[in-house]
Amino acid sequence: QVKLVESGGGSVQAGGSLKVACAPTGYHFRNEYMGWFREAPGKAREGVAAIWRGRGSTHYADSVKGRFIISEDNAKNMVYLQMNYLDPEDTAMYYCAARLLRPERVVDPLQRLEYTHWGQGTQVTVSS
Repeated sequence: QVKLVESGGGSVQAGGSLKVACAPTGYHFRNEYMGWFREAPGKAREGVAAIWRGRGSTHYADSVKGRFIISEDNAKNMVYLQMNYLDPEDTAMYYCAARLLRPERVVDPLQRLEYTHWGQGTQVTVSS
C-alpha cells in the first residue's frame, strides 16, 4: 500500500548540483521520520540526511553537511534532497526511506534499521 518513488538522478561534473525527489503514495506523512540513504559499489548503505516531517527537524552526515539540504512539501507529500558542490565520492544509488508504525523513539535517524519502507533508488554519478 505504501510506496516510495525516487526521481531526479543523473550524471554531473564535480562541483555541479542535482536535486532528487521522493514521492510517497498510500500514506500522508505528518509526524514521521523520512531519510535519504546512499549505496556505492562495495560499500554499505549509509545515511545521508533525515527529516522529521511536520516539524522540519533535520540531520546530516558529516560528509555532506554544508553541501546537501533535505526539505519537505507537506501539501504535495514530497521530500527532496538538494545536492550542491558534488564530488566524485558522492557517486552512489540514492534511496528514499520512511519510518511507519513504530511506537519506539528514534535513536539515530541516519541508521538504516530505523526505517520500515524503501524506494527502488535513483542513480547519481559525479565525474571529474
